[in-house]
Amino acid sequence: MNDPGSNSTNLGVNTRVIHHGESFARETGTVMPPIFPSSTFAHGNPGGFDYTRSGNPNFRILDSVLASLEGCDHATVFASGVSAITAVVSQLSQGDLVLCEENLYGCTVRLFDQVFAKFGLRTQWVDFTQPEALDAIRSSQPAMVWLESPTNPLLKVIDLGAVCAVTKPLGIPVVVDNTFATALVQRPLELGATLSLTSTTKYINGHSDALGGAVCTNDADWHQKMVFSQKALGLQPSPFDCWLITRGIKTLPLRLKQQMANAAALADQLADHPRVNWVRYPHRPDHPQNAVARHQMAAGGAIVTVSFQATQEQTYALCKQLQWFTMAESLGGIESLICHPATMTHAAVSAEVKAKLGIDDGLVRFSVGCEDLTDLQADLRQALELLA
Repeated sequence: MNDPGSNSTNLGVNTRVIHHGESFARETGTVMPPIFPSSTFAHGNPGGFDYTRSGNPNFRILDSVLASLEGCDHATVFASGVSAITAVVSQLSQGDLVLCEENLYGCTVRLFDQVFAKFGLRTQWVDFTQPEALDAIRSSQPAMVWLESPTNPLLKVIDLGAVCAVTKPLGIPVVVDNTFATALVQRPLELGATLSLTSTTKYINGHSDALGGAVCTNDADWHQKMVFSQKALGLQPSPFDCWLITRGIKTLPLRLKQQMANAAALADQLADHPRVNWVRYPHRPDHPQNAVARHQMAAGGAIVTVSFQATQEQTYALCKQLQWFTMAESLGGIESLICHPATMTHAAVSAEVKAKLGIDDGLVRFSVGCEDLTDLQADLRQALELLA
């Protein structure tokens, strides 16, 4: 098999995600890579494998295609998005300060507040859509800056280039959780970030049947740190999950195109309803950071967040009334989902913080799938009648 290389920029993205290079099965001529479920390998093999916790052919295949998709030198895969977060934070030391965007994924908040804090890691929460955030970087001199853009679930868009312009001269690494956008929509590393982190469970896999995470970087030292964390902390994925995610990523550009077109149309539909306070979709003109979004995001993504004039009971009823939007956590699959962040993804976040951020009982997050738009629109219309 010809290996197009992990960073062949002369090839289109559809070609690169399908023809990912090495399959480790050249003698069979297999078109699709096999699964290598072995826990251990014979010493001295040509691939350099020894024990799956420290490397497996399925890990390396997925590493390669993710690096190609991100357009970077290195990618390291993990058992989940949370495992990827743990791998990065494990490289910090007791007493270090992490400057975090105040609206992060609920499990990220829980890790910082309830796990990492026990080991002496300090966290400061900042609204990175405000100019004062740049002053906070200069004044606090953190060991790391941790961002999401767009954020979960409020879809705030952070000016990544502006943040990195401040951190780079100070030698402060910047981590960007790029799960909502993927490298097809946004390239954090090209904007100056040190690490681009993603939950491959979501859009990368796209079929809601495997867990995974990844960290991409152009920094060789950080890459070695990620490989060490994968092995030393036992954060490695399963070969089968990597095989599933490698299969799923082959259709990512096709899936995401349909999902984003659906999401943009549904955002417009929802914005016209009288019981809607606001709709957040990065490429809508009414998004508070629309100018930044249009500068650094190639499209608006496939997540729509809506604030309804509704109680929790009314919001739950609306969610359950929908036929083609399953009420469930997670996102990014081919199927449409709806989530109530206050009691689901951000249940672990304190009531005070949720109130401050605006994650209330009327807030819902739509993960828009690949279904026919007319069916999704009709489903929304019938469910919204409950709020008439």
